Amino acid sequence: MASNSFRRCDGVTRRDFVRVGSLTAFGVGLAHCFTHSAQAAASVKAKRCILIWLDGGPSHLETFDLKPDAPQEVRGPLLPIATSVPGIQICESFPGLAKRIQHTAIVRSLTSPLGEHNLGTHYLLTGYPPTSALAYPAIGSVVAHLDPETRTLPKHVAVPDFGVGGQRISGNGYLPKAVRPFEVGGNPARADFRVQDLDFFPGLDSERIDRRRQYIEALDRLSRGVEVDGTRSVPTTKPLEQAYRLIASPEAKAAFDLSKESTETRAKYGPRTIGQSTLLARRLIEAGVPFVTVTYPGWDTHQNLYTQLKEGYTGAKVPVGLIPSLDLALSALIDDLVDRNLLDETLIVVMGEFGRTPKLNTQGGRDHWPRVFSVLLAGGGVPGGQVIGASDATGESPKDRPVTPADLAATIFTLLGIDPQQLLHTADGRPVHISRDGKVVKELLG
Repeated sequence: MASNSFRRCDGVTRRDFVRVGSLTAFGVGLAHCFTHSAQAAASVKAKRCILIWLDGGPSHLETFDLKPDAPQEVRGPLLPIATSVPGIQICESFPGLAKRIQHTAIVRSLTSPLGEHNLGTHYLLTGYPPTSALAYPAIGSVVAHLDPETRTLPKHVAVPDFGVGGQRISGNGYLPKAVRPFEVGGNPARADFRVQDLDFFPGLDSERIDRRRQYIEALDRLSRGVEVDGTRSVPTTKPLEQAYRLIASPEAKAAFDLSKESTETRAKYGPRTIGQSTLLARRLIEAGVPFVTVTYPGWDTHQNLYTQLKEGYTGAKVPVGLIPSLDLALSALIDDLVDRNLLDETLIVVMGEFGRTPKLNTQGGRDHWPRVFSVLLAGGGVPGGQVIGASDATGESPKDRPVTPADLAATIFTLLGIDPQQLLHTADGRPVHISRDGKVVKELLG
């Protein structure tokens, strides 16, 4: 099993476990993980989204945009293979995905000016370049904020956590803290994995927590008749009720319980963290969670790229590097969604903050390169079996159909039935477009 702790070149260390709050002690602390109802989105094919975030910046030249005819220092050590769609090639370490490429669309002309981890992450996850004036919300938090349904489970879940972009990405941005991602924590690949914040604190049980909830409700009823500085106080019962329903719900706890999956299914996704995290994401969207972010760290490949991407460091008989492990997870996810008739309603997005340099460096790796890189999408109404845009002969710049992170964000929102020009509001009432500058990539709309 892989460790869930990776250090990027900027010194940011991934957390192995993130505790969300003090719910288990007071029976109320997880309330900030729940959103308020908002107006419903238009009826569309994509009802939910799984975003697989390749933290560190995956090399487009070793994943979805290989250059076999370029000089050796450009094309690198990995070879392309044919796929189920004639004319589309991807990396040899994606044999499973290659057989399922008819379900996917690859954008090979994504372009950004931001080649630093935190800045690039902010741009890709929000659709806005970072500014000192305003913290923008991640796509998943916007979806959670606008979701009108009353749900027991959180509306934006991060598996294992939302450890992306250092301190630059809180998730909620200018939106209420209630729409921060609910971080599962831990390592879903471990045999003893569990979401500890769903367990009662020692000494507390459902009866005692229920009494505390009733006490809070009584205080809330009293507060409704009390004005402070001429303003009627805001009731607190609703988010607390949501938090209570989560820890008291056997169905909610079951959604996080990977032991309910068969040994065969767990093996199909692969034994490493990315595989079991992706399987958990599938369980969560089936249980009604509208947005799940799966974070897969380790893609900051400044050196020894071949070993990190293909072979891995475990000494296993079969490759267990970053790409083969992702291949197992993605292939199993697509198959499961197809078998369950959920692929058309579930948008899958696979991306990182930028690509890697067109030439290998002296340490056998590639450095940061935001000028052109790739993203893969599947399901959710996206027409599969196509490549959108192209990079030039060395993977240095867009050759045609450049797509910005703002364009990608606007497209994701549109696929999920959210008008990217819709206005949200900051805490002080300022109106902000969900996606101000983004232009929808029409080829990705069904």
